[in-house]
Amino acid sequence: MRRWPWTIVAAGLALVAIALAAAVRGDPDRLSSVFGHTAAAAPQAAAQSMPVPVTSVVKRTIPIYLDYTARTDSISSITLQAKVSGYILSQDVADGADVKEGDLLYRIDPRDYRAALDQVKAQLQRDMASLEYTRGSLERNSELIKAGALSKDTYAQSLSAAKQAEAAIVADRAAIQAAEINLAYTEIRAPFPGRLGRNQAPIGTLVNVGGSALNTLVQISPIYVTFTPSEGDLTLIRQAASAGPITVEVAVPGDPGPARTGTVTFIDNTVDRATGTITARATIANADRTLLPGQYVNIRVLVGERPSALLIPQTVLGSSQLGKFVYVIDQGKVAMRMVELGPAQGALVSVIKGIKDSDQIISGNLQKIGPGMPVMPEPPKTGS
Repeated sequence: MRRWPWTIVAAGLALVAIALAAAVRGDPDRLSSVFGHTAAAAPQAAAQSMPVPVTSVVKRTIPIYLDYTARTDSISSITLQAKVSGYILSQDVADGADVKEGDLLYRIDPRDYRAALDQVKAQLQRDMASLEYTRGSLERNSELIKAGALSKDTYAQSLSAAKQAEAAIVADRAAIQAAEINLAYTEIRAPFPGRLGRNQAPIGTLVNVGGSALNTLVQISPIYVTFTPSEGDLTLIRQAASAGPITVEVAVPGDPGPARTGTVTFIDNTVDRATGTITARATIANADRTLLPGQYVNIRVLVGERPSALLIPQTVLGSSQLGKFVYVIDQGKVAMRMVELGPAQGALVSVIKGIKDSDQIISGNLQKIGPGMPVMPEPPKTGS
């Protein structure tokens, strides 16, 4: 391969230099425009700040709740059984119906028991007639024995007959009362307000005393909500109880409706050694009767308040392997702050550690920014 002598290369470079000097003679800025325009434009572009929406930290007093998974329990739950034998004559309330105290639920054929009542009433009338006779006989014998015309033995027999007649009246009245009770047992009524279950004794079924169940009745308004706080939570609950009734909020998972409110009405006297928890119970009205015994619910127990809590929108939170963070504006640049979160308050969430109440929290363009990037807060938007 042929090589050019270095003298020829040097001469070519000199000619290029002379041409450039002539091109920029009298206009020194033209040289910088040729070589320096691209290099100067990059810092200017980098120095431009991206406008970002910001939100302020909310500072206010918030309630302190303890959250648990709980289960509902009925205050009263019974199995309906017959107290007298007989055939089921009617079911007067449909399965699953809500009933009031004293409502008629079932009727057992009462004819045998009405006849038994009439029989003991007739026995009472007969014994009252016998008593009237024996009393009259006793009065007559009393006069005779005073006159010496009657033996003492005969008089004693008259006196005994009168007392036996009086005792028979007492027995008859007790028998009438028992017959009336048995007759009343042929009507099975609700002992408390509640909801009837599934019928287990169709019309015509022969039922016996203490035999198979007819149905079930549970009280659902009010209703219990049972939960199990830990030993550590128990201290907070007892402190709250010393200041007055403890308010609770009960919500059904998946139910968008408002939470039901009630109060803590029972705390057990023993901590479970195996789990380190204690059984507690709240009572709620359940006026709409939508909660049923045995349901899983979420319960929030109000144990106090936290003054001057810092809150931010939940939408400004980011996640990383280190935990939750937010972006704030620090001296015109993006700064990442790791945060420790507290309980949520609707669309806001409380922050225990990581931000100050004076911070400007970046609430938009979160996918386009990163730590150290220059930004400027957007002016607040005016709206209706």
